[in-house]
Amino acid sequence: MMRSLTLALLTVISLGAQAQEMGATLKKIADSRVITLGHRSESVPFSFIDTKREPAGYSVDICQRVVASLQQQLKLAELRIKWVPVTAESRIPAVVKGEIDLECGTTTATLSRQNTVDFSNLIFVDGGGILVRIDHPAEKLADFSGKKIAVTAGTTAEKRLPEVLKARKLAAQVVVVKGELEALAELESGKVDAYANDRIVLFGLALQSKESAKLALLNADFSFEPYALMMRRNDPSFRLAVNRALARIYSTNAIGDIYNRWFGKFGAPGDLLLSMYYLNALPE
Repeated sequence: MMRSLTLALLTVISLGAQAQEMGATLKKIADSRVITLGHRSESVPFSFIDTKREPAGYSVDICQRVVASLQQQLKLAELRIKWVPVTAESRIPAVVKGEIDLECGTTTATLSRQNTVDFSNLIFVDGGGILVRIDHPAEKLADFSGKKIAVTAGTTAEKRLPEVLKARKLAAQVVVVKGELEALAELESGKVDAYANDRIVLFGLALQSKESAKLALLNADFSFEPYALMMRRNDPSFRLAVNRALARIYSTNAIGDIYNRWFGKFGAPGDLLLSMYYLNALPE
């Protein structure tokens, strides 16, 4: 009898240790066979809704590869993806509330955001740019004094651009709008003089415009944007599993395939992005 009780106790302790090692998110995924991914609707070419009304883009492709790796790591026969749309404003609350397990968009990993959420290793690096109409005389940020510059609510540009304008003593007016397409419409109609966001996001928006030939992109150099996949805090086992998946993507031809699919027409990745891939292809 004593031996049976001892074995039962050891089994309970062992199962408890395994659950603790797995972590809350991985356990939830393993039990439900479902992972919930957040995606953006307008952030071309990273995370958007395509003509089939399905999530698509660079970040979405990376997340799908991560999910395939998680399925292998958890030894699951199947792992279904539940897609949840988020905006620049709703993405962080969606992670914190547990509405999504992983956010696949254009989220910049910052120290201040790490007070609230956690991040994977980097998936892309970019910088701030300014989109203007081609007939606008501005060539640099200093040329926008007294002008209106749109930013998207909830982005790092909303926070960073006013700081840069203040530091450089530039009296430009920052106009906050809800989404990327709204900002593009404001720019095309002349309601604002420019739209500030990450350069590659602006490039994707310009390609969507019916009057793309009338738009120009300025390298404003007002921010550094290191993108990462966002997740809940205090779950190191899930972060490790995601980073393990990213390391495998970066150490194989997978990242080349993903990059070429979404950015091949822009040319080869620059030295900074290549270095990021190389440094995050961590050995097992």
